[in-house]
Amino acid sequence: QVQLVESGGGFVQPGGSLRLSCAASGIMFRLYIVGWYRQAPGKQRELVATITSGDSTNYADSVKGRFTVARDNAKNTVTLQMNSLKPEDTAIYYCNVALGLKTYWGQGTQVTVSP
Repeated sequence: QVQLVESGGGFVQPGGSLRLSCAASGIMFRLYIVGWYRQAPGKQRELVATITSGDSTNYADSVKGRFTVARDNAKNTVTLQMNSLKPEDTAIYYCNVALGLKTYWGQGTQVTVSP
């Protein structure tokens, strides 16, 4: 059974930082592309960052220079370090893993950025 469990969300003031984690089980994690997505109220889910099995990363323009994605294949985890947070970063953040036609989602973790 595949499980993705996100953690680390919460409430933070603008300019603050949060670190999200996603722990995977039930898959050969090191083979999968991992992505962080987010969905704000009334908006479509959007890609935030991805990291490949070879540690290549890609970021949405809106988070470049502020967010960093990293993976630890030994621990089957991926993290998203979020710095200089803005109110527009408020959303539910989801972890996704994909390999070919296989794709799995976590349950999401809420991030709220507000004064």
